[in-house]
Amino acid sequence: MSGTQGQAPVPGDGTRAVRAGLPEPVKYEPTLPGPVFAAHYHLPGEPTGAYTYGRDENPTWTHLERAIGSLEAPGEADVETLVFASGMAAISSVLFSQLRAGDAVVLPSDGYQVFPLVREQLEAYGIEVRTAPTGGDAQLGVLDGARLLWIETPSNPGLDVCDIRRLVEEAHARGALVAVDNTLATPLGQRPLELGADFSVASGTKQLTGHGDVLLGYVTGRDPEAMAAVRRWRKIVGAIPGPMEAWLAHRSLATLQLRVERQNATALAVAEALRDWPEDLAVRYPGLPKDPSHAVAARQMRRFGCVVSFTLPSRTRAERFLEALRLVDDATSFGGVRSTAERRGRWGGDDVPEGFIRMSVGAEDPEDLVTDVLRALEESAR
Repeated sequence: MSGTQGQAPVPGDGTRAVRAGLPEPVKYEPTLPGPVFAAHYHLPGEPTGAYTYGRDENPTWTHLERAIGSLEAPGEADVETLVFASGMAAISSVLFSQLRAGDAVVLPSDGYQVFPLVREQLEAYGIEVRTAPTGGDAQLGVLDGARLLWIETPSNPGLDVCDIRRLVEEAHARGALVAVDNTLATPLGQRPLELGADFSVASGTKQLTGHGDVLLGYVTGRDPEAMAAVRRWRKIVGAIPGPMEAWLAHRSLATLQLRVERQNATALAVAEALRDWPEDLAVRYPGLPKDPSHAVAARQMRRFGCVVSFTLPSRTRAERFLEALRLVDDATSFGGVRSTAERRGRWGGDDVPEGFIRMSVGAEDPEDLVTDVLRALEESAR
């Protein structure tokens, strides 16, 4: 904890993560109540209570939503968080609750690979979609007249970074809302709402929960009217998490700071080892001092994430590299305690070279992981 004399101490990230969203202690009750499995609740008389129907609210969601909100915006009572069945459910809720036919939205051209499908659906609803890369704050160039600016920083999978505060100020000056995908950074890496964003959106499937066993998404925001529209969209679509998933996610938050510290430190070690490899691998990691994104990232991020990207000369070389790894699973997604890597071009939705590798660094011993990566690089070059 830290603080000044005469003021209440401010909890550190570890303390906040461990205590986030817990109810007031009740004698003989568990500190974290178990999942509530309920499609309906006792409801005599007028429906004035907090819980009426299982598609609208659930006590297990409530604990998790309070926990995430306390991490995204510590000490801010006016912030609301809503949880969803997946990250894409959360993303869709903001886009489709805030936009109408005739509106324009600015998306990153180098963002998550499902965005082309999102674009098709938005355009089918009469919404104009503009795109520009994340790096260099290029989205500013197509912002005039837009209703919503969608930022993904660091971008996935290229790891470019944009200046959130600058983009927010410009967007608000032009009458646009701003949503920031905070998946890769997590709330312990950056806090978009503190930088002025209207929404912080993330896939909790990734490092937030960190064990590769939960699909989850969330939206955090301040404006009651905007969040009411997001809530209404969740109710209409029914994109709700199961109580077990919500409980598992809340349980996992207790180790978030421990996992983030270990994974981010190891990611830097892996990035440095790749940078020093005799071949030029075009390594990207915002925590590397000479990374093109480092200067901007260092101004707005408190931690730089667990994802490292690099490019091998060919598809064949990349596949040999992945096959040679012993401590890294060939799998998609990122943020888990077990390291994963994949040749990202196999999905077809990202504008990356055939030999582009996205690696998610887990919680293995740093020396073991670096040794495994370098050995696989050597073997794949033969």
